[in-house]
Amino acid sequence: MKNTIPFIAAMALVFLSACSSDDNDPVTVEASCSDGIQNGDETGVDCGGSCTPCAAAIDNPDTYVFERNGVSTVDFNGQTTRLLMGEELLDALKDPVNTDAELLAKYAHEEGESNFMDLDLNGSSKNLKSKTAASTDYFSANTADQSTIRADFDGWLSAQANEVFPEFDTVASPGNPGQLADGSSTRYVSGQGLEYNQLFNKGLIGALMVDQALNNYLSPAVLDAGDNRTNNDSDTVAEGKSYTDMEHKWDEAYGYVYGLNADVADPNADLGADSFLNKYVGRVEGDADFAGIADTIFQAFKLGRAAIVAKDYVTRDAQAAIIREKISEIIAIRAVYYLQQAKASIGGETPAYGTAFHDLSEGYGFIYSLQFTRTPDTDAPYFSKTETDVLLSDLLGDGENGLWDVTPETLDALSASIANRFSFTLEQAAE
Repeated sequence: MKNTIPFIAAMALVFLSACSSDDNDPVTVEASCSDGIQNGDETGVDCGGSCTPCAAAIDNPDTYVFERNGVSTVDFNGQTTRLLMGEELLDALKDPVNTDAELLAKYAHEEGESNFMDLDLNGSSKNLKSKTAASTDYFSANTADQSTIRADFDGWLSAQANEVFPEFDTVASPGNPGQLADGSSTRYVSGQGLEYNQLFNKGLIGALMVDQALNNYLSPAVLDAGDNRTNNDSDTVAEGKSYTDMEHKWDEAYGYVYGLNADVADPNADLGADSFLNKYVGRVEGDADFAGIADTIFQAFKLGRAAIVAKDYVTRDAQAAIIREKISEIIAIRAVYYLQQAKASIGGETPAYGTAFHDLSEGYGFIYSLQFTRTPDTDAPYFSKTETDVLLSDLLGDGENGLWDVTPETLDALSASIANRFSFTLEQAAE
């Protein structure tokens, strides 16, 4: 009896913390149960079946700071490296002195090759291509689609160098690449009106950053691979490291979103730190209809990481589902946004083709990225590759002129098709 009372009291405290619905303090967490203790069965307290207490509370910090024995356990250097490689490649896509071989070499960098201005990147064994369409959940058994997708990216790089660069001083027209000037901006497009650099940029957000985060590092197949769960339960760290393998995998997903932020522990004040996913988390956050989405993503990353430390894998996976849903929404919101922005530019007696084609090229890239999104609690994207290809085909039309022939009606139909798969409206995303 003397030993039973303290146990009951301790479990009751955990239970009350887990079941409280009135405390909005972000440090107080509703913990879930991964060891079978349900609805107060071990404490004699009945929660009415509405909550699931666990054996240990989750210590959820205010910022993304996690330590073991006074040493940080957070590490996503590989993700930061690839983001930096991506930034240099985007710059190269705007400079006509680069050949297709040089662009392709930056994309598929080999260790020791002098592909980058940043000498540290040249010494890295990492590259962008090997992580394009490379997630465990979507592509470990789907090498055919992987090859097709990587060929798309190779093709956009080569086309920029071989089709567009030679015509930088030529005025573009239907079927002919060149430049289009609207006001102070000059855009460089293919004969179909496509900015290949935008296709590459926005397509890579999905094929690399989103795919790796949502379908690889947040996947139980990766988080729990091998002895990861056993080692995490016993705080057995990776050889020579301060973190467990499971902690590191979660951090790598985090790195694809926040790897270039000035303050990686509290990144919401510095959104837009890169040209990839982080930038568009910030853009969507700036829309009043979606205000709060950035913090929802950050809080889910932070709580999920804290749950790993607490060995609470139910809460971990619940946070992964939130991240998947919200990041997928960002891809879809921006796809619709750019389609609607372009609709305004092609209307009227004097269409602003340069502005419209820039928006449509960004929209094309975000539509392309839909195939890498993830519907929560499933193993499928919001749009399959086949469905995504149909959307892109509809955008370009049946003729050779591509975007030159696009109509407002087509852009509205595509926008509605995308928004209808998500919980936002066309009108919300268009603003």
